Amino acid sequence: MNRILATLALVLLGPISASEIYAAGDIRMSTTTSTENSGLLKFLLPAFESKCYCKVRVISVGTGKALELGKNGDVDVVLVHARPAEDKFVAEGHGVNRRDVMYNDFILVGTQSDPLRLRGTKDVIAAFKTLGEGQAKFISRGDNSGTDQMEKNYWKQAGVEPKGAWFVSAGLGMGEVLTMAGELQAYTLSDRATYGAYRAKTGLDILVQGDTKMFNPYGVIAVNPKKYPDINYQGAMDLINWITSDDGQKRIAEFKVDGEQLFFPSAKKDN
Repeated sequence: MNRILATLALVLLGPISASEIYAAGDIRMSTTTSTENSGLLKFLLPAFESKCYCKVRVISVGTGKALELGKNGDVDVVLVHARPAEDKFVAEGHGVNRRDVMYNDFILVGTQSDPLRLRGTKDVIAAFKTLGEGQAKFISRGDNSGTDQMEKNYWKQAGVEPKGAWFVSAGLGMGEVLTMAGELQAYTLSDRATYGAYRAKTGLDILVQGDTKMFNPYGVIAVNPKKYPDINYQGAMDLINWITSDDGQKRIAEFKVDGEQLFFPSAKKDN
């Protein structure tokens, strides 16, 4: 409806500014805090916006909230990392045309002193069993994000019900949780990209990494236009097609923090 009104304004009211014209075609995207906090979107989106003559309006929240915004028709496209939740989102008719975009991995981080002696280990479930003994503080996202959902999965596999003074459910984004863990000398689960952006600020070290269970894929999904006819479906698909194109994938691979590549392109040609 907004785009129809913008067209009518051109006819009835005469010329309007370019910014007003482009506003009608802006793309609303909900995404995870990791893509925003790491700096990836600031690196990627200007290249796309220069091609579409539009603006991508980013809402950075946890994956659960990002998908909820899509369910409510408050955004045009979602970029998240929780495959079971993504598949459910599509199966229930909220989204269409899901595509693989990229991946990174989860890491368990903590203080340099590492009182639980987890440094250098690779078994994430064994590490969570040790954490569950309650001998050191652990900061949880507690926000239904993709990271939070994966953490809950680890606790379940470890046979641990996390509760007590040692366990803090923050209800915050990844960057804030990393800052909190640094201040409280605690452990936390993080995606590698956000940790890379916050490493110098927090003084936290990577302690557990490399387990195949810590693989972290990202997907992009257009909100279903049959459910919400007024969304900018064409803009959503333009963004999806670009971010999974050779150009978009190349730029994802080029994004680095302190010389380290944080995201790895994974779009399939037959998506």
